Amino acid sequence: MPSLPGLAVPPWLAHALRTQRGPVPWNAVLRGALAAGPLLLVAVLAGQPSVGVVAALGAMFAGINDRPGSRRAAVRRLGAPALAGAGGLLVGSYAGQHVGAVTLTLLLTGLGLVAGGVSAVGPVASGAGTQLLVATAIGAGMPLPEPGWQRALFYLVGAGWLLALRLALPTTAPTAGDYRFDGERDAVGAVYDAIAGLLAAAGGPDATARRVALTAALDHAQDALAGPRLRRYASSGAERRLHARYTAALPLAEAATALAWAGEAVPARAEEGPRLLAVAVRTGAHTGPLPAPARSAPALRALDDALLHAAAAFDGGGTGKALHTRRRTALSVARTAFGAGGREYGLRVALCFGASAAVAQGLLHAQWYGNHSHWYWLPATAVFLVKPDLGPLASRVLCRAAGTVLGAVVFAGLALLLPQPAGLVAVVAVCGALIPVATRHFAAQTAVVTVLVLALVMVAGEPPAAWSRIGETLLACVIVLLVGHLPAIGQRGGTVRARLTRAVEAADVYLTHVLNDATTDDRPGRWALRREAYRALAEARAAIDLAAAELPALARHTEGTGEVAATLGRLVDTTTACAVQLDDSGRLTPRHTERIAELLDELAERQGRTRPRGGQRRGVAVPV
Repeated sequence: MPSLPGLAVPPWLAHALRTQRGPVPWNAVLRGALAAGPLLLVAVLAGQPSVGVVAALGAMFAGINDRPGSRRAAVRRLGAPALAGAGGLLVGSYAGQHVGAVTLTLLLTGLGLVAGGVSAVGPVASGAGTQLLVATAIGAGMPLPEPGWQRALFYLVGAGWLLALRLALPTTAPTAGDYRFDGERDAVGAVYDAIAGLLAAAGGPDATARRVALTAALDHAQDALAGPRLRRYASSGAERRLHARYTAALPLAEAATALAWAGEAVPARAEEGPRLLAVAVRTGAHTGPLPAPARSAPALRALDDALLHAAAAFDGGGTGKALHTRRRTALSVARTAFGAGGREYGLRVALCFGASAAVAQGLLHAQWYGNHSHWYWLPATAVFLVKPDLGPLASRVLCRAAGTVLGAVVFAGLALLLPQPAGLVAVVAVCGALIPVATRHFAAQTAVVTVLVLALVMVAGEPPAAWSRIGETLLACVIVLLVGHLPAIGQRGGTVRARLTRAVEAADVYLTHVLNDATTDDRPGRWALRREAYRALAEARAAIDLAAAELPALARHTEGTGEVAATLGRLVDTTTACAVQLDDSGRLTPRHTERIAELLDELAERQGRTRPRGGQRRGVAVPV
């Protein structure tokens, strides 16, 4: 955390100063350069600049969602928000033309309530909710000659063009002569690297951090492999082999977690096998001889057995199909969207979106905007500011204000120097290329998007609006800060508590399966439950970390949840160690049973509730 001599920087400010690091994603930069700018250029040359503006907006939003990962994951991550954005543009266009200010404000508020609740489901749903609201505001307020259905169509064309570039152009160097996999191999290879890292850290202070990194690698690999299949029949054999190699990593991860739980250092040769497997995944080469670890403990014997299984899977091709992904039914999605977390999320978004739309309509009818209708910028800005998954509230407001001021100043200078419209088209192309790099910090992303949107506005025939943009952004910041600190209906911190409750439930199901159903030898089922428990725990921790970086008035509502998550993490790790022990001997040691009982008591105490009578929890009997 950044700090000054003798002065600690508060968490809400430290988060605003934090920047993601990593290599420049040159392939994403290339896609960005080939997306919005060329689409706008073609439309301008065809004498239809407004069409190019809408298509460029679709490409811009798709570029914001264009993150590292596999092609199949990109279909869902880019496609779902694009469809939602096109729907919002369609609804907003007709609503803006046919309903009055009051009805329009109520409609936008209702959409904010629904989109906010849906956003609590996950990252893709959140992106879809964001594009739905922003596109609705743009459709209702931006003066364009095309009817609503054409705007939605051209918006999809822009987003579809970037998605086509994402599917056609590789993001990594082709490996093993196989062009079809660009992110999947790296994702699976990273799992084996994370296993090796956890084995190397066993018995040391970094073991917990390495286990968290392993969870993140497994989550990423699941997402990379779980999307729609591309070239289904041509790639079926290669896909089965890659799935088998992912599946072979699950028992290795289980054994490594058990070794780290034991708290004893592991011989250095234990990590050599997973390292060799990681190289084999990425290159397609043979693994060669795998060094076998000593079989002096149950977890070491499990690691040795898992290495033998992995070697067979790599050499024989394997037929792995199941990815052991989370089971998201329609009912579970509805529970998330309309539960405590979704209701709080939706209420915040609805209030901010509706209030900003009402203020914007008031300014419009007071002719504050003059002869040009810029009112849609105010509610569109509020949407980005109120989204909790984009960072803590104070951090979002600071970054948005700073980024907008910087972007507006830069564009004001460019508008005076560059020829029109050629210079504006070039600005759009450059900004599209910068978005993949700028997404590492919200202020940088805001600055780039501000320049790009202001350029599109001028291409559409409206006058420069850089200074008006600054005023509206600052006004949106004030609205969101006020609404964000209003007392909520119900309990504050609902999103954190909802995710933590889901993590507790997943851990409970996993523990029940391991302790009560150990004789069934359903290892694939156990791996699926373990993956769900760790994924749910990771999502809860992410929400807790964001809430902890809020201003004190908001952060206090989630105090103590970090300790609950830490206890829950130790419980899931202990459950994994129990599974390995039961596989080896069929019985738990006193250390395992005592640790489970201690953690259940600690978890109940931290959650402020008592244990069920009889020392058991939801039918979980601890065998001895």
